[in-house]
Amino acid sequence: MSQAATLDRHPHARAVVGPVLEGRAEPSHAYLFYGPPGAGKAQAALELAAALLAEGASDPESVRDRVGREAHPDLTWVRPSGAHGIRIDDVEEPVVTAASRTPFEARRRVFVIEGAELLGDEAANRMLKTLEEPASFAHLVLLTSRPESVMATIRSRCLAVRFDTPADAEIAEALVARSVLPETAQACARLSLGDSGRALALATGEGPAMRQAAEEFARAALEAQFADAPWDALLEPASARGRRAEQEAAEAAAEEAELLPEKERRRAEREAEKAVKRVARRERTAALDESLRLAGLWFRDLACVAEGAGSLAYATDRLEALEAGAAGRGPAGLREAVALVDEARASLRLNPDEGLQLQALAYRLSRVLS
Repeated sequence: MSQAATLDRHPHARAVVGPVLEGRAEPSHAYLFYGPPGAGKAQAALELAAALLAEGASDPESVRDRVGREAHPDLTWVRPSGAHGIRIDDVEEPVVTAASRTPFEARRRVFVIEGAELLGDEAANRMLKTLEEPASFAHLVLLTSRPESVMATIRSRCLAVRFDTPADAEIAEALVARSVLPETAQACARLSLGDSGRALALATGEGPAMRQAAEEFARAALEAQFADAPWDALLEPASARGRRAEQEAAEAAAEEAELLPEKERRRAEREAEKAVKRVARRERTAALDESLRLAGLWFRDLACVAEGAGSLAYATDRLEALEAGAAGRGPAGLREAVALVDEARASLRLNPDEGLQLQALAYRLSRVLS
């Protein structure tokens, strides 16, 4: 499969980026990849980075492998730092300063900024000079699902590339191709809300267990049964995910640091220590947020069934359980439960006491559902 195959369902992105991936056109120094979550922006950014960094390499396959693991010294990937978005510390040294330094190994350096709409004013303003006067070897790729929220002066200096929302049927078809049962594939496609990456995560690996735990948390609130502390089933896998992410980030940082000169290696190790902790926190919070999102969608589906609109439910593979749970319940309390879950998701990003928050949410839910 060619690298441009990732762009097959994105005609605009293929027209702009495809020729670069195929070596038929020179790359822009700044791109803005925009579109809904799960549309393929990050994967396309990885493939673009791989193509640029493998250019002229003696072992291009090794380059592509390291880029895929984000372990190439000439690839920098910036993500939001927890609840604070993208801070000036996230871009000052890793992007603004580094973009003026010659590549370590490749002919180019690539900087990917994920969640560009979360660039704070100070960070965005520091980025402007890099975008206005880029070094000949520097290429920036900004990713966003909300282009209208990206600072206008940032947007105007980037080549915009649109990624389109995949249809549920398209997502389900891709899951079935990965040996997911059709019934499960359809449900996960709908539960993903158009995010193909999320659908895959729900249908495979730890996804089914996460769905089950979220549904059991919701049912415990419906029945006011908390003796087994159902929130623990959400907390434990989230903590494990955070620990795995921390270990993987530490290993990748160590591998990258080994390729640096000694002076820069010490600086990189200091920066990596802080960054690794942020990665762990971000991944743990993301896992809890996804569990709560699924619990909220369960209440939403129950409300649909209670109103006689079961065909609108997302969890199409759980209709019998939804019908049993909605029996004798009015939709008003279920809709209020959805709102409570949404509020908890928002506060989760700011309050580090996750266990206490989940426990409090469970009791609040039981009150509005009683």
